[in-house]
Amino acid sequence: MSLQVENMEKNMAKLTIEVSAEELEKAIQGAYLKQRNKISVPGFRKGKVPRQMIEKMYGVGIFYEDAANALIPTAYGKAYDECELDIVSQPKVEVAQLEKGKPFIFTAEVAVKPEVTLGEYKGLSVDKVSNRVTAKEIDAKLEEEQKKNARTVVVEDRAVQDGDEVVLDFEGFVDGVAFEGGKGENYPLTIGSGSFIPGFEEQLIGAEAEKEVEVNVTFPEEYHSEDLAGKAAVFKCTVHEIKAKELPELDDEFAAEVSEFDTLDAYKADIKAKIKEQKIADGNRKKEDQAVEKAVANATMEIPEAMIDTQVNQMAQDFAQRIQQQGLSMEQYFQFTGMTAESMMEELRPQAVKRIETRLVLEAIAKAENIEITDERIDEELAKMAEAYKMEVEKLKEFMGENEKEQMKMDLAVQDAVTFLVDNAVEE
Repeated sequence: MSLQVENMEKNMAKLTIEVSAEELEKAIQGAYLKQRNKISVPGFRKGKVPRQMIEKMYGVGIFYEDAANALIPTAYGKAYDECELDIVSQPKVEVAQLEKGKPFIFTAEVAVKPEVTLGEYKGLSVDKVSNRVTAKEIDAKLEEEQKKNARTVVVEDRAVQDGDEVVLDFEGFVDGVAFEGGKGENYPLTIGSGSFIPGFEEQLIGAEAEKEVEVNVTFPEEYHSEDLAGKAAVFKCTVHEIKAKELPELDDEFAAEVSEFDTLDAYKADIKAKIKEQKIADGNRKKEDQAVEKAVANATMEIPEAMIDTQVNQMAQDFAQRIQQQGLSMEQYFQFTGMTAESMMEELRPQAVKRIETRLVLEAIAKAENIEITDERIDEELAKMAEAYKMEVEKLKEFMGENEKEQMKMDLAVQDAVTFLVDNAVEE
C-alpha cells in the first residue's frame, strides 16, 4: 500500500491510497468465492460456475464493488495510522481507479483537528455567588416535607378552597345545548392543578357541597375540538365531596419521622447544611460555565464542516440510544414530536459546534499550561470506577488499551483545565 497526503483548505486533507494489483486480485477472487453459490448459469451446478464464465456473462466488473468494500476499511486503517494526521471526521471515500490488473486507488477526504489560537483565559471575570441560606429557604424545604407527609381528610364544614381535592359531577352546554364529551360524574379534580380549561377550577372556589354552581368559560382558540374552539360554554357543576391536605405539626416528632434526627432543630440544621452544599455546587458550576464560555469566546479556530457533521451524527446516535432505552424507536419519536431526521440534525448543529469549540479550547489550555496526567492519577480514577461498577481494578484494566488510556488522560486534563480557569478567574 502507498499513501499520498494533500493538505487542503479549511482544515481538510485528502489521502490518496493505492493498493497493489495483487491485493486487488485477491479481493476480487474472495468476492467471487463468496457469491458463486448465489449465481446460476445454465449447464453448471450452483457454486461450480467458473469466475471467467460469470465475468463474461455479467461483465468483468461484477465483483468490483464487493472487492472494493473488502479492501477499503483495512487500507484506510493503515493509512490512518501512517499519515500522522489528527483526523476528526469520518472519511468521504471516492474510488479513483478500479480495474483488473491495475492498482486499486481511492481517496479519503477527512477533517483535521484545527489549531486553536487562545485569547485571554487567565483572570476572567465570573459572578460572585452567595452561599448564604435564608430562613425562608429552610421553611420552604420544611413545607415541602410537610406536604409529602400530609394526609387527606374529608371537609364538611366549609366551601371549596384553592388546593382542595373535589369529587364532582359536571355537564357542559354551548348555546344551551349539551355537547359531546362535556359530561362527567364523580370526577376527581384538584383545584389549581390546571387540568381543566382556564377559568374552570377558579370558579369552583367557594362552591358548597351538593349545591349546583354554574361555571362560565371560553374554550381556547387552539382547542383540539374544532367544534368547541373559541366558543363560550356553561358548565353546571355539583361538588359531592371536598378533601383537603392536613399538614403534620412541625415538631420533634415530625423530624424523627422524616429524618434521622431526633429534634426539629437538628433537622433544620441539616437542611441548612444541605442547601448550602447545593448552593456551593451550583455556584461552582456557574463559575465554570462562565469561565469556559469566555475563554471560548476569546479564542479563534476554524472548524471544518465535516468535523461538525461527525459530532452531530454522534449526538444523534446517542439520543437514539437513550430513546430506545425508554422503549421508543426514532420513528415513533418523530411521529410524536412532528420532527424529521433532517430537522433534528439541524437543531443539534449549534450544540455540536459549542461542544467542539469548548473541547478544543480546553485541550489547548491544558497544553499551554503543561497540564499532564500521571499514571498514578489514572490508577486512582480506575480504582473509583472499579468501586462504582463493583469490579476488580485489574479486570477493569484488561478492558483498557493504550488508546482508551490516552483518551482518559486527555479527559482528565480537560477537567483540570476547567479547574485552572476557575482558580484563575476573578469574582465580581
